[in-house]
Amino acid sequence: MTRIVCRQIAPRVGDLAANHERMLRTIAEATAAGADILVLPELASSGYVFASRTEVDTCAIPSRDPLIAAWSAAIQGPSVVVCGYAERGDDGAVYNSAVVLDSGGVLADYRKAHLWDREKLFFTPGTGRPPVVETRFGRIGVLICYDLEFPEYTRRIALDGADLIAVPTNWPHVRVPEGERPPEVVIAQAAARVNRVTIACCDRTGTERGQRWTEGTAIVDHNGWIVSAAGGSHVASAETDLIEGRDKAITPRNHLFADRRTDLY
Repeated sequence: MTRIVCRQIAPRVGDLAANHERMLRTIAEATAAGADILVLPELASSGYVFASRTEVDTCAIPSRDPLIAAWSAAIQGPSVVVCGYAERGDDGAVYNSAVVLDSGGVLADYRKAHLWDREKLFFTPGTGRPPVVETRFGRIGVLICYDLEFPEYTRRIALDGADLIAVPTNWPHVRVPEGERPPEVVIAQAAARVNRVTIACCDRTGTERGQRWTEGTAIVDHNGWIVSAAGGSHVASAETDLIEGRDKAITPRNHLFADRRTDLY
């Protein structure tokens, strides 16, 4: 069994130093407490509601920055951490990115492909496929927030072998009918079920320049059921068998991947 933990935190927009210290504490505490895989929010190092490109630039760091090395060094034991940050590329562009780390360093980087709303004012969309990283706990794939809403993308990462899709998010608050879950969580449940893959979505908390957040952090198992949600604790934690989801047979005569009609779509 693998213990997955998502920690909702409240970054300060534009305050790289304060966010860095918060991330160090969170990584050290969560991994020391037994998290095998820890997921932090989208743009955890920078905040989200930027006022200008200049503000984004002050928080953007290269993918091999010493700050990222420090996040890696904060990991206690063999844990794996996935967290979002603003990346300054070698091409001068700024990307909404996520990094996969263990105590030995960077395992993979990913640049968000589908930018949401005002993100298009500040970030350049990524052009590479999401990574699927082999770890001692299973194969971890990475998407960021709005990426999750494209079923072609979640299917692609599942076909590439992901056992877990880690999704750093910043979900803006929307009104939800009484008794319903946030729409992003419903999408995560559907994606998990139709691909038999575990999905861990880590949202953020706090109010930033008037923007409220869904605080919808949830861990969804490979059958599409929510096994943990953060709620008021700001922590979601669940133990799950990631390898079990590799069996895509759902009846003696049905297989989620083999039944696809690629001649029709």
